[in-house]
Amino acid sequence: MRRRRMLFSLLLVAAAGMGTAGAPAPRAQAAAAPAPLDRVVPAPASVRPGGDPYTLTDRTSIRIPGGSGEARRIAGYLADVLRPSTGYALPVTTRGGDDGIVLRLGGQGTGGLGAEGYRLRSGGRAVTISAARPAGLFHGVQTLRQLLPTAVERRTEQAGPWRVAGGTVTDSPRYAHRGAMLDVSRHFFTVAQVKRYIDELAMYKVNRLHLHLSDDQGWRIALKSWPRLATYGGSTQVGGGPGGYYTKDDYRAIVRYAADRYLTVVPEIDMPGHTNAALASYAELNCNGQAPPLYTGTSVGFSSLCVPKKVTYDFVDDVIREIAALTPGRYLHIGGDEAHSTSHDDYVAFMDKVQPVVAKYGKTVIGWHQLTGAHPAKGAVAQYWGYDKTGTAERAQVADAARNGTRLILSPADRAYLDMKYDKNTPLGLSWAGYVDVRRSYDWDPGSYLQGAPADAVLGVEAPLWTETLKTSANLEYMAFPRLPGIAELGWSPAGTHDWDAYKQRLAAQGPRWDALGIDYYHSPEVPWPAR
Repeated sequence: MRRRRMLFSLLLVAAAGMGTAGAPAPRAQAAAAPAPLDRVVPAPASVRPGGDPYTLTDRTSIRIPGGSGEARRIAGYLADVLRPSTGYALPVTTRGGDDGIVLRLGGQGTGGLGAEGYRLRSGGRAVTISAARPAGLFHGVQTLRQLLPTAVERRTEQAGPWRVAGGTVTDSPRYAHRGAMLDVSRHFFTVAQVKRYIDELAMYKVNRLHLHLSDDQGWRIALKSWPRLATYGGSTQVGGGPGGYYTKDDYRAIVRYAADRYLTVVPEIDMPGHTNAALASYAELNCNGQAPPLYTGTSVGFSSLCVPKKVTYDFVDDVIREIAALTPGRYLHIGGDEAHSTSHDDYVAFMDKVQPVVAKYGKTVIGWHQLTGAHPAKGAVAQYWGYDKTGTAERAQVADAARNGTRLILSPADRAYLDMKYDKNTPLGLSWAGYVDVRRSYDWDPGSYLQGAPADAVLGVEAPLWTETLKTSANLEYMAFPRLPGIAELGWSPAGTHDWDAYKQRLAAQGPRWDALGIDYYHSPEVPWPAR
């Protein structure tokens, strides 16, 4: 009888299989080969595929040998990413073992990885990420995310399986500075919106968040010494909306959140131009003693602090002192661009007085590249935002400063400005630097971009996102993606990996990941996106 029942059961199973011939089950479809180890953005420095893949299961643990606080926090971050989609418990443990996901900080073989490098080894029993420093461990976790199926980014349980190709990735960055700038002055963005952008930057190993905190249209940080800067100067934005500002606690929360993702916040207070919000808040900062009205348009170059007045430098000292005290990072940005209402002599005099104030409060000064037309302080960094139409004399001035010790951050407007339109039909953004499609934003070499500037003067790259036309997180994402990952790759990956045809394939593979994350990106026709 037992044999008959077994035979009957087998016949039922066979019949069921015949009834669904040619229609593979969803789980079988999901069991495609794992992503190749080199299908990662930014491109890793070294990839050696081989061996069995690793599969996450409901028995997988995240192990942190040694149990350092930083490694434990990174393990918790990884668990928070993986648990919703896999449905697995993924306990974090300091107990030894050679299986599961192992996050190893320090130890043999990590000495040559530097402050941000990592090594990821995947095999049948484990995925092990090793790094000399916590930032490297975190960057290795971002690579692991990209090697898992894109459904891992969803916040509801998915079918799996969750496999990582076998082999070894050894990786470290080309440049120390890999930045993104967010303009919160033209339109104000809340703490939650800034945190969302930070999470998106961290996925691509960006390590600097440059916050443009003041401009003609709004002052966005509350300071005790000059309270009307925020309460009045921050009360509007482009188009006349309500504006807003960050309290000191808000700003500290942004700094902490960024630091937890190994991004350093670089605050910018633009001066002596782009200062109408400050001039409107305090009449004494104006040469004529009269405060102008608040401004909600988009013109530039019409405002200036009063360079001869002593109160101007009291103001600058107070502002830099308070912001420096809130900012653990080493850099403070003083702007300095488009100061068309300031004479050249006044501009030079102003920068000569302000740069030592930054140093007095323990920070290294960054200025837009117009700083090189004054006297850049020893150790100063100039952020170049010129473009193809920038005059040769201005380019030569920047290159000359670089030859004399000024470090450079490269943000060419017709390559790296994320607010430039993709083409004439782009509904958002501006086009004064031309249209910037995805290939143009990627296809340049920071090491040789600025003729006459030594390659070793380049500190890194940065992708600014100005917000004259951008009001929501969806707007930010539409303009940043898919160009931001390309700028991140220019900052991270070895020059030898740079190849548009290969890159656009790796970029296309990011599309389903962004879909899973709810990122509203531009579907560039230059990129062979997978069918939805």
